[in-house]
Amino acid sequence: QVQLVESGGDSVQAGGSLRLSCVMSGFFVSNRCMGWFRQGPEKEREGVAVINNRFGITSYGDSVKGRFTISQDSSKITVYLQMNSLQPEDTAMYYCAAALPCDWSKVTKIVPTDFGYWGQGTQVTVSS
Repeated sequence: QVQLVESGGDSVQAGGSLRLSCVMSGFFVSNRCMGWFRQGPEKEREGVAVINNRFGITSYGDSVKGRFTISQDSSKITVYLQMNSLQPEDTAMYYCAAALPCDWSKVTKIVPTDFGYWGQGTQVTVSS
């Protein structure tokens, strides 16, 4: 059973930064991808970023390009989301998700239905 646990959510002022972490445990396959999604109040879940754990290649949603960076540690079990220049519109519950196995041609679009495992989420609140 795959488990994902997020941490790092907090309340910050506009222009600030946060780093979210997601630790994966349980059953692993080498061909996997991990991603970050977010869902604001009364909004649909939005794809933020995804990383191919085997090759380290990444893809980002248009709204966060140039501000957010997804990365992984050397064990490829923990994935990070560095968020800079945060704005009030970034306020949301942030979820970590995993696709096992990973079809990069699909997950690069960062669509929730392509990810089968989800964490419980961590709240990010940005005030103006």
